[in-house]
Amino acid sequence: MKKSLLYSLVILFLAFSCKPKNNMIYMSNNNFQQEVSQARYTGLHIQEGDVLEVIVTAMDDLAVKPFNKTTIQQTGEEGSSGGMSMRLGNNEYQVTSEGYIIFPVLGNVYCKGMTKQQLKTEFDNRLKQYLTDPIVTIRHVNFNISVLGDVGAPGQKTSSTERLNVFQALALAGDMRDSADRTKVKLIRYSEESGKDVTYSLDLSEASIVNSPYYYLQQNDILYVEPDRNKQIAANTTNPNRALLFQILGVAIGLVTFVIAIAK
Repeated sequence: MKKSLLYSLVILFLAFSCKPKNNMIYMSNNNFQQEVSQARYTGLHIQEGDVLEVIVTAMDDLAVKPFNKTTIQQTGEEGSSGGMSMRLGNNEYQVTSEGYIIFPVLGNVYCKGMTKQQLKTEFDNRLKQYLTDPIVTIRHVNFNISVLGDVGAPGQKTSSTERLNVFQALALAGDMRDSADRTKVKLIRYSEESGKDVTYSLDLSEASIVNSPYYYLQQNDILYVEPDRNKQIAANTTNPNRALLFQILGVAIGLVTFVIAIAK
């Protein structure tokens, strides 16, 4: 009887010791089908230092020529942020620290904080003074985000698409490692209102993440993926295994004490 009880306790202990890691599956909680239908994309907001490609077309090819650059070199005064010159391609413009791009004929065009659609509307209104039915195409050239922490390939990433969500960003970084905590992903984003970086906490195990205003990333966003508690304990610089050993030893002592008490 006592041996059977001892064997049962040992098996129970081993079962809990081999417990599967929680929160390894994305969006495992809540009704995924209901939540994903609510996702919305509002577009990127243009920031200082962004490089925009702006191409103007119209029925009259001759009339439209002054509005498209033919050189590939812009001076620091025209296309720089913080006084640094930058080599830009045809029809590319860098947003200055004051929030402008300097556009042929039109001069300073303020765009900081705007979406591409808002900037396109601004161009349309101003170009109609010179052109009949102008068509303006705007593209972000340098959409950059950073992914740090417990991922396969951390670092700064450049996306070929501007409609980038948090899962696509993680894919660019080689996805989360198994030891990552999917319930504690930090998003660091610069706030124009406060003038400083603001940190938001994302739980990627919740299907409702696709309804979050932070599901789609903005220019220069930073994602930081925390390792789970076990990995943090193992990374203890003074003695990586000390805390984990104490935990195991405490469980073992408690188990032995319980068995001895039963045996008496």
